[in-house]
Amino acid sequence: MTTRTSTTAATTTTAATTAAAPRGARFLRMAVALQTLTIFLQAVSAGVLLSSSHGELLHGVGARVMYGASMLYLLAAVLAWRPGGGSPRPIAYASGFLVLASAQVVLGIAHVPSVHVPLGVLMFGLSVLVLARQYTGAAGGRGLSGGSGPDRI
Repeated sequence: MTTRTSTTAATTTTAATTAAAPRGARFLRMAVALQTLTIFLQAVSAGVLLSSSHGELLHGVGARVMYGASMLYLLAAVLAWRPGGGSPRPIAYASGFLVLASAQVVLGIAHVPSVHVPLGVLMFGLSVLVLARQYTGAAGGRGLSGGSGPDRI
């Protein structure tokens, strides 16, 4: 009787982990998409900054939103890995983005456009790359969420 109970508990735990994996991968994809969108909007607000007196406020607010999106990406990566059973690799990517976002904020406040602008372009390119890999399942035939094939969505 004890063996049957422990087997049932193990099956329930495995089923819960398997069900959490797609949700974690979906949340991770949404977080990367949000981060990519906010970085793109920062580029747009930088253009407004150059042509309007209201651009500084818009770019400042956008910086806070972009930083929050980077933190959300890190949270999503941790949640996709630990409870969802995904790969820990997105945590390294998300941590790197958070470091780059921190550097962007510091360089923006210090008014160092010679580094701030190219770093923003690099961040956008990397974010698009991570987003594309999330949806295509690149990186050795596996998506960054750790799954493979159509069931990783």
